[in-house]
This record gives sequence, C-alpha cells and structure tokens, in this order.
Amino acid sequence: MRYRSHAVAVALSLGLLAGTVHARTDTGVTHQFFHVKLDAAAAQQPTSGRLLLFAIDAKAAAAAAKAASDGKSDAVKAVDANPFRATETSVAAREVGDWTPGRTVDIDADQVVFPAAFSQLPAGDYLLQAVLDVNHDYNYHGRSGGDLLSKVVAVHLPATSPVTLELTDAVPARQPWQFPKGAMSEQSQRHLAEARAHAQPIDFRSPALDAFWGRPIAMRGWVLTPPGYEAGNQRYPTVYATHGYGGDATTLTASAAMVYASMAEGQMPPMIWVFLDESSPTGTHEFADSVNNGPWGRALTTELIPHLESQYRMDGKSTGRFLSGHSSGGWATLWLQTRYPKIFGGTWSTSPDPSDFHDFTGVDLYAPNANVYRRADGSAYPLVRDHAKVLGTFEQFARMESVLGGYGGQMASFEWVFSPRGEDGRPEPMFNRETGAVDPAVVAYWRDHYDIARRLQQEWPQLKPDLDGKIHLAVGTADTFYLDGAAHRLKAVLDGLHARSDFRFLPDRTHFDLYVIGKDRQGLLKQFSWEMYALARPDSKLKPATMPADAEGKQAGSH
Repeated sequence: MRYRSHAVAVALSLGLLAGTVHARTDTGVTHQFFHVKLDAAAAQQPTSGRLLLFAIDAKAAAAAAKAASDGKSDAVKAVDANPFRATETSVAAREVGDWTPGRTVDIDADQVVFPAAFSQLPAGDYLLQAVLDVNHDYNYHGRSGGDLLSKVVAVHLPATSPVTLELTDAVPARQPWQFPKGAMSEQSQRHLAEARAHAQPIDFRSPALDAFWGRPIAMRGWVLTPPGYEAGNQRYPTVYATHGYGGDATTLTASAAMVYASMAEGQMPPMIWVFLDESSPTGTHEFADSVNNGPWGRALTTELIPHLESQYRMDGKSTGRFLSGHSSGGWATLWLQTRYPKIFGGTWSTSPDPSDFHDFTGVDLYAPNANVYRRADGSAYPLVRDHAKVLGTFEQFARMESVLGGYGGQMASFEWVFSPRGEDGRPEPMFNRETGAVDPAVVAYWRDHYDIARRLQQEWPQLKPDLDGKIHLAVGTADTFYLDGAAHRLKAVLDGLHARSDFRFLPDRTHFDLYVIGKDRQGLLKQFSWEMYALARPDSKLKPATMPADAEGKQAGSH
C-alpha cells in the first residue's frame, strides 16, 4: 500500500478534494481520485461503511458478459471482484463515517488498492462501479442487503476531468425460500410448499455464548422434519449439516428444500435434518471453541442439541446423530466428530479445509522460514485452479481480501478460529500480509489446538474406542483449492494408526462438482444419507426408490 502525505490525507478525510482528478504526494507519485456522491433518495440519514470502487477493462467486460449470456448481450450490469479472475478487476477502498445524503466524498484509487493503482492501469476505456459496504461483510457475502450501489459508468483512464459516481440504488435483502429461476427442478418446486411447512427456524439463545460476548448471541438455522412426521410418533435419526464459506441461514433453505424433495421422492431415507448456520461477522466460526469467537462447540453439544432433542422426536443417542458438511463445513463437521466422538455416530465431510497444517492449501506451515506467498525458489504458491490451470495465487487472494475489508475474509476467518488473541483484542495474524512470512509462534498455537491430524496422532489410544470407523471423507483429486493434499495426509496418519476410516478421492472432481453422480448434482449426498441410515437402522428393509447410475461405481473413488 502507498501512503499519502499528511496534507492529502487530511483533505481526503474532510472531503475537500472535490473537483480534483490527480494529486501529487510528497513521494512524487501522482494519484488518481474519483468523486462519489451519496444520493438522498438512496439514504435518508447519515450512513457509514467501506466505500469500494471497481474498474474493469470495457472490452474484456463486454466479452465476458456476452459469453455468459450465450451471445445474446454484451451489456455489463455489474463490475465486481472475482477471486477466480483475481487480476481482471481493480478495486480501491476507503472507510467512510457519518456520510450525509447529498454529500460527495473522494476516494484515492492509488492508496488502498488491488491489484494495482488506478493511475498505473493501461490507458483505455474502463467500466467503473462504486459500492458502499454498510455491513462490512463484503468479503463474506459480497453485495448484500442494504449495500448502496452506483450505476456502471464508462470512463477513459487516466481521467483528465472529474469523474463522479452516484450511489443511487440499495441492494435488497435476500429472503429465505426464494430461489433463482431454474435453481430447482420442476419436481422439486412442487415439494417446496411442503418443505417450508416441515422446516422450523432455529433462533436459540446460548448462555455460553452470551457470557463470552457479554451480549445476546443466537444460534440459527433450520430443523427439517421428514414427510409424515406430524402423523406418527416414531423417532428419527438426525443429521447435523452445515454450509461452506459464504453460506448462512438464508442459503441453507436451498439445501433444506432439496433434502425434503429427495425424501418425499424416496431418494433419501426419512431423517430429521438440522441445518446449522456457522456464519458470523468474522467469517465461519466452524463450531470450534475459540478464544476469539467463543465456545461454539460447547454451545452446540451441551446447549443446542439437548434443547432440540427435547423439542423433536430425535434418536437422542450417538448411533442416530450424524454430521455432514462441505468445504469450511467439511472442516467443522470433521472437527466436531473428532472433538466430540461420543456424541456423534459419524461424519461425512467433503472437501474439508486443511486438516493437517503440513499442507495448508499446498503450504507447509511448519517448514523453517515458511512463507504462504512464495516457495523457496521464489515461485508463487497457487491457491485457485481449474484442473491444471492456475486461476489465482495465495498472495493475490490475500491482498484482494485485505482491500475488500478487515472482517469476514477467508484468511482472516481462519485466524479468528485458530489464532491466539492479540493485545489489540483481535486474533494474531498467521502470516504477514505484505510479505507472506509465516509467524511460527502463531502456527505453534494453531498446531497445538486445531491441527486435526496431529491431535488424532497424539491422542488415538484415548479416542479410538469412540471414533474408530466414524470418519468418512470425500474430496476431488482436482479440488479447486488444493484441499486434496491435506486429505491425503490425514488418511496417511489414520492408516499409520491402523484406524478404520473411509476416504474417497474422486478422480478429476473439483470443489464444485464433487456431489455429481450421472445427471444428479446431489447424488453423492443422497448416497451418504443411505449410509447413515444403514448405521442408525441396520435392520431396516427400506431402500432408495431410485439411485443415480454409478453410485456404487465411479463415485467409490479410493478408500
């Protein structure tokens, strides 16, 4: 990041640079400034947030829009950052407080910026859009309810006359049970009304979390009962499922709708599903007890689960409690199973975040002089790929996250869960955001508290009676975020302990198509549900009405 002279900084904070296009700092660098006005119709009272300004090459944006619309239109409706095309869009940021409607503020597009200062962009035509992130959750949710947007504006850079963008539109809040057209099959749509009737919201006040934060904290999610639940009196096995990074209670309704439709159609067995929201202002709390986020694991296992079992006809024993989650949810459910092996009867975790910190998306955090940006030979560590094609590096991802905001980013989220608390009350950073250098003292804390593979290796004699055979893990060999590496290491640790486990490495599958079996995008989850049911009801004669082709073949992978 470049730092302006004190005079320029004061002028910007007071909004005194109106009409300015460039300003030269005491370092001799000429900065590019843009004006952003808060429209009185968009905000009726003073507001605050993180002001973001996005810029993309106009031709590239039009080509992408045309490709996305199958050649029907090259109109660009939004300009936004994309971690899968990290350097395509430039973004500048500044914090704004007490912004009154009608007032114009300036943003220095050369100071807090990724991937490069706007003044250094090649001369040409660009599309710009401004966003005020009022909830400071852009890293996690992107544009979410209440954020303010400008129209997309075409400009030539470098600008030679003042450019003003006006925040005129508010992003509507997302609503549960409302899905984009085409998101569900026609058959599933017919079951949607029934699913909503069988889904009850969770809004549970946790005494443990209240005490930690000193204010009311709610645990949220949904309890989904199976078809016919209201007419009977039998108890049901229960699946505790959670989402990946970026999800929340609202997005979980799509999973609930899919699961209910699958049970109604006989593709999944009748079970109660508890969809747990693991989102927070700091990212995902992973249902891990943390000095930064609070005792989420204890709150779940000693407060919420007993409460739910008193309200619903759940089995109430470990052989009827199962876990399922993908990505960050995969790590959370793997953690819960290994941390509380007596409570749960098995986890089916898919593409989990790193469970062995010898391979943290490809980086050995324990190596001498470890650096998450660069290997010893100076080459960049990749972080995002499409099979063999690298789409983004660890450094690009981290720097983009820093510009978008200090809260809720994936890297910051790991630190809020895993790191010790610093003197400033925030978690200690695991790595230096400027250089990528790893802090070995912080990593030592991560190792001692949250390295799942290490914990299993050290405590297996005590854990084995309650945990052996309960770990089920699936990941693609082409995982988008290189998460197959840590899974291989975890399997090696368990194999070395002669533990019973179930690992499936699905050939050429990525982070996003792992569940596909044949034409069924959720085929793997359906297969998992029958495996759970067989453990809970070993004498049951119930069989799936239909199962996707290859369910016992290609999807079996490597065990």
